[in-house]
Amino acid sequence: MRVVLAEDLFLLRDGLVRLLQAYDFEIAAAVDNGPELSRALDELDPDVAVVDVRLPPSFTDEGLQCALVARRERPGLPVLVLSQHVEQLYARELLADGNGGVGYLLKDRVFDADQFVDAVRRVAAGATAMDPQVIRQLLTRRERDRPMARLTPREREVMELMAQGRSNAAIAAQLVITERAVAKHTSNIFGKLGLPPSDDDNRRVLAVLAYLDQGTPGDRDGLRGAPA
Repeated sequence: MRVVLAEDLFLLRDGLVRLLQAYDFEIAAAVDNGPELSRALDELDPDVAVVDVRLPPSFTDEGLQCALVARRERPGLPVLVLSQHVEQLYARELLADGNGGVGYLLKDRVFDADQFVDAVRRVAAGATAMDPQVIRQLLTRRERDRPMARLTPREREVMELMAQGRSNAAIAAQLVITERAVAKHTSNIFGKLGLPPSDDDNRRVLAVLAYLDQGTPGDRDGLRGAPA
């Protein structure tokens, strides 16, 4: 599996390269700035991109914007974004096209090799891999008139794990319930969010996007340019 990696901190970039190579990934390119990332994504056609949000020269959301441009030019390009902080805008922008193959991890998660590599593989396979802390923070938003408020506590648990990119089998194991029960909860979630029941991965992405999209219009202006 060929990876394009973008991280401006040398020690972290080198560590990620060594970690991924240890798990049999091929590093097609490892870059430290936005322009080089754009060229690598355009010329190398990787299986997955692992991208730091904040890259030179702007040190704002350069990495994210390069990834979004690449996904517009190659719909469905798998992208796993790394960030220092939970930022709702970044997660929403990644999921906005509904194509799947996206992830958002906090950099602290990189230090758990198994979880990080699992996330890279899930994103490369077209699924989602959202950091549990990102999901947990978003689920605590007090938006009582929003569709997410209609979900039961169990449905919210299923939604959180679905957003992390977990399969029905993995959700069932985590919650100690049957896969049939997970399928029922998933169907209920789709219905309450106004999405036709389906097991399609893209439908799951749309469900995740539905609750990430709970912020007010002002959220976008307030988060644009926030440090990653």
